[in-house]
Amino acid sequence: MAEPGRDDRQPTAHEDEREFAEERESLWRITLGPTIWAGHFLICYASVSVYCFRLERMFGMEGLRLALGALTLACLAAIGWIGWRAFRRWEVWGTGEFSNPVGNAEDRHQFLGHAGFLLALVSFIGVVFDALPLLLIGSCR
Repeated sequence: MAEPGRDDRQPTAHEDEREFAEERESLWRITLGPTIWAGHFLICYASVSVYCFRLERMFGMEGLRLALGALTLACLAAIGWIGWRAFRRWEVWGTGEFSNPVGNAEDRHQFLGHAGFLLALVSFIGVVFDALPLLLIGSCR
């Protein structure tokens, strides 16, 4: 006899396909935060190194700082949006549970949301720390 509230039926092919598509989307979304962070790091440090090596005598650093500041804000906004979507997927407010002892398909979705939220949080902090030298260092020397 089945436990009350437990559904023992097998999912249809359409339900399996939809669930797999949702998990695939969540897995891609998990990688976006660290990818944005890595791209921000590369762009910031490569552009500052090229500027300091070649362009320091010709141009002022204020334009570069403004451009990289705008890039930083755009990256933080994108990571914030990714983190918010992952937090909503986690559903900690709806369930009231930070962990799920029972392992079913919905728990996997919530875990992917939890992992995505934490990765977005780490990526947000990483972008902030990448941008700190732009604010604190006055020149290339």
